[in-house]
Amino acid sequence: MKKNLVRLAERPAPIRLGSFILSLLLLWLPLAAPIYFLVHDSNLESILTLVLLYLIFIFLLRLWGKYVYQQPQILRHYGLEVTRQNGMDLLRGLAMGIINILILFGVESLLGWLVWQQPKVFLLKVILEGLLVGLGIGFAEELLFRGWLLDELQRDYSPRVALWTDATAFATLHFIKPLEAIIHTLPQFPALVLLGLTQVWGKRWRRGRLGLPIGLHGGFVWGYYIINVGKLVKYSGQVPDWVTGVNNNPLQGVMGVLLMSVLALWIRGRTERSPL
Repeated sequence: MKKNLVRLAERPAPIRLGSFILSLLLLWLPLAAPIYFLVHDSNLESILTLVLLYLIFIFLLRLWGKYVYQQPQILRHYGLEVTRQNGMDLLRGLAMGIINILILFGVESLLGWLVWQQPKVFLLKVILEGLLVGLGIGFAEELLFRGWLLDELQRDYSPRVALWTDATAFATLHFIKPLEAIIHTLPQFPALVLLGLTQVWGKRWRRGRLGLPIGLHGGFVWGYYIINVGKLVKYSGQVPDWVTGVNNNPLQGVMGVLLMSVLALWIRGRTERSPL
């Protein structure tokens, strides 16, 4: 058994990826099935099954590192390390994310495309909730895409191929939804690809650490959560929603793509000046 697992490390990346995903599903489905039958609240059902999936994912990652690659500290290898540097990177990323969201909405406000409103809810509660949600999503998606997936790709392919494959997979997997919803949210795809590129460049800039990508991703979610849930803006309708964002989602508009393009190029420049 151990020999077979060691040999798996020598197989091509698509086989390794498929083996990992199949193992994950085989472990998760028997535990998730009762939740679908016993829990009738759809929101609670989604939360419980996703949390369970991610706990099993982390458990499987540790086994994967230990028995496939003989790396007991695989999470550290992915860049998930508890160090002062990584903590500072996390805070820097959070600041960059929320500042960029504020810049985007601030520019649109100056152009007269939206107006700021008094919050209709207790704003401090929204801020704290948004921080937790942002960090949770940032941690989960970055460990998956810029941790495990990027590492598997980089073992077989050039840095450029791994970069673009990772970013494209990141964007594509956000579109696992009904066809009608895919068509409706398609303008979001370019911004998601740009975000994926930015996160890979950000990890390379910070010497392989995941703190900055987690923080940046979390900062974007945090900033948008505060503005959206807090109902802090109202669009004036002076320009079409494909400019400001379909469904009021800034990543589904031209302005969001421009913002992500500028940020991506800026971080790429830092990466080129600080090679690993």
